Amino acid sequence: MGGSEAPRRRGRAGGDERLIAAAREARDRAVADYSGFKVGAALETADGAIVTGCNIENASYGLTMCAERVALFKALSEGHRAFTRLAIVTGAGEPTAPCGACRQLIWEFAGDIEVTAVARGGRTARWQAAAMLPAPFDARSIAATSGTARGARAGGPSRRARPGRAKRPR
Repeated sequence: MGGSEAPRRRGRAGGDERLIAAAREARDRAVADYSGFKVGAALETADGAIVTGCNIENASYGLTMCAERVALFKALSEGHRAFTRLAIVTGAGEPTAPCGACRQLIWEFAGDIEVTAVARGGRTARWQAAAMLPAPFDARSIAATSGTARGARAGGPSRRARPGRAKRPR
C-alpha cells in the first residue's frame, strides 16, 4: 500500500483486519533510529479510503513526527476532511495510546472517532477520542475568550456534523 488506496466500503466484519494490516505495513516503514520504537497508523476516511503514516524520528526529538500525525496530515493534504477510525500498531507488549499532541489533533480534525491500538502479539485496546481527551482545547475554547473562532476547526460554530462522525460532547 503506497499510503492511500482506492476507497472501499467497509463492513464491521473484516474492516478492522484491513485497517490494522495497513497500520502494520506502515510500521515497517518507520524511521526510528534513536528510540527503536516503531509505530504505524492507518486512518480510515468517511468514504472508506485508508491513509497510512509511520513515525519519523530526528536527532532533535522535538522535531519527531508521530505516526498518527503523519497519517492525519497526509490525509488532510490529500483533501480528506471526514474520518471514521484510526488504527495504531506498535511492537510494545501492551497497546499504546496516542500521545497528547496526537490526541489534540485527532480531536480537532477527526472528532470523536474510534481509536484502536494493537501491541505485539495482537493484544488490542479501543477508545473513543473523546474519552482520551475529556477536556479538549478547540474552537469553542477560542470563541469563549475572543467571541469568535476566526477560522478555527473542530467543535467551533462553523463545524458541521459529517457522515460517519459522532457528535462531540458539549
